[in-house]
Amino acid sequence: MFTYSIIHGNFNKMNRIYSTLFLVFFILSGSSYAQESYFKVRFTDKQSSYDISRPAEFLSEKSIERRILQQIPIVESDKPLSPEYLNDIKASGAQIVYQSKWLNMIIVRSGKRSFSSELSKKSYVKSVESADYLFADRVTTGSKPFFEKEKIEKIPQRVARSKQGDNTSNFYQYGAGINQIEMIGIQHLHNMGYTGIGITIGIIDAGYNSVNVHPAFDSLWLNGQILGTSDFVQPGSNLFSNSMSTHGTMVLSTMGANLPGQLIGTAPRASYWLLRSEDTNGEYLMEEYFWVNAAEFADSVGVDIINSSLGYSFFDNPAENHSYSDMDGNTTVITIGADMAAAKGILVVNSAGNSGSNPEWPNITAPADGDSVFTIGAVDNNRNYVYFSSTGPTYDGRIKPDVMAQGMGTIVVNVNGGIASGNGTSFSSPIIAGAAASLWQANPTLTNMELLNAIKATASKSNNPDNLMGWGIPDFLLANNLLTTTLIHTSNPIKNLKVFPNPFSRHINVEVELPQALKADIRLINSQGKTVAALSGVDLALGKNMVVLDNLNKLPSGIYMLQVTDGFYSLTEKVVR
Repeated sequence: MFTYSIIHGNFNKMNRIYSTLFLVFFILSGSSYAQESYFKVRFTDKQSSYDISRPAEFLSEKSIERRILQQIPIVESDKPLSPEYLNDIKASGAQIVYQSKWLNMIIVRSGKRSFSSELSKKSYVKSVESADYLFADRVTTGSKPFFEKEKIEKIPQRVARSKQGDNTSNFYQYGAGINQIEMIGIQHLHNMGYTGIGITIGIIDAGYNSVNVHPAFDSLWLNGQILGTSDFVQPGSNLFSNSMSTHGTMVLSTMGANLPGQLIGTAPRASYWLLRSEDTNGEYLMEEYFWVNAAEFADSVGVDIINSSLGYSFFDNPAENHSYSDMDGNTTVITIGADMAAAKGILVVNSAGNSGSNPEWPNITAPADGDSVFTIGAVDNNRNYVYFSSTGPTYDGRIKPDVMAQGMGTIVVNVNGGIASGNGTSFSSPIIAGAAASLWQANPTLTNMELLNAIKATASKSNNPDNLMGWGIPDFLLANNLLTTTLIHTSNPIKNLKVFPNPFSRHINVEVELPQALKADIRLINSQGKTVAALSGVDLALGKNMVVLDNLNKLPSGIYMLQVTDGFYSLTEKVVR
């Protein structure tokens, strides 16, 4: 379900992968076979040759670094599903049509009458339940329930340039997009050089029509900032095709566009993975499972921030519908996946939804109900709440949304050229996601939750949050000032940390420069977030200091972080053995 509206647009529909794969039924010969059925199979464990002590076998280096920096241990949920279990199930004649390592489950198709009872007897199977409802015939409504008509309004080039305003002192020429930039103060971070460099954003969306040829993204391609794509609805498809949705294209533009004098995104120098989990042909529950796969992939390749301008409540098949009681942060598949991504150190930014004016469902939609999900609502260009922005609280009484950004009259790219104006929390969400990337570049030692809380703490309603506006409209300059004048970040007396040799074998030389004498701990932290070697209470003098961390020859090969901390400030450096 999209969380936006566009004026006079029409999304091209593409065939679903499951239109033939999952909806064709046939009869196998023999009395032991019947019409094919689908089963959701949950496992008891992940017993296999994969080991959490060797995470490089299943996670990227950047993914491991994120965990180390935030001291998040590698756990069982990080491991792939057991290949032995999967092979055993395949040997039974069943076809695996879906799998998730975070959910530790698969969905299989089988025409064998006794399949469910036979599988239930296997020691590694926790449960087997019917999943036919996920693949039943669907009557496509042709629209997303309770969401405004898709519409887009092209902005003439001359009008776009005339809205440059008092923008001349800024590093970037924001053009018509200046209001959504200045509203949250992100231009100040851009002027300081914080534009998302070194931060990777994964966009989970519906399609990226023409991103490969649109001039707004030329600099992303030229600088290698588009890291790749992956389609979880129809694997292997071309996400840039004209048959694809333009929704992800517009979402990307609020963050990554670089059209001087027309539109500059909130993170024009960040890197991006473009992922697809939404099928525009209809609304069905299986899309939540695709979303979890996309988030698992984003985690494994080292994404720092996920932007998801999607939300789910009602489906084409009413039997799949969620109830408001499901919006408790722990029930829907997509929310469980979103909170899992946050547990891995990813900042998960999600639109609140566009059903605020609907009396039947004015509430936020999944996964915006997640307790670790950064939920974004919409305001107009005058900073006022917009009637369509979905509201809180969650079913268990938590305030939502978290913060707001411009979601009415938001400037986005028009895939036919130039820029356009669009409405929806689909656009307010990535504005915040990109701004968070720029803020994280400025404060790289923060955890995802520290970053989230700093943005909320400096928003316009931080003293009196409510379920219309949450904590209000963020001020990213104020957030950065807060972070650079508190215990978290500023005036770090530990300077110029150098470690060598790197890679190391038996020992590591630690060179650190100090403007004053202090007592510090030196720690070597492994990929599971555990301290494997340390020197405590080391007296460091003014100027350069050299300390040796020795007797490391028994440590396994892998990625480590060398941390120097006085218990208040710290510096870290990646090392490899």
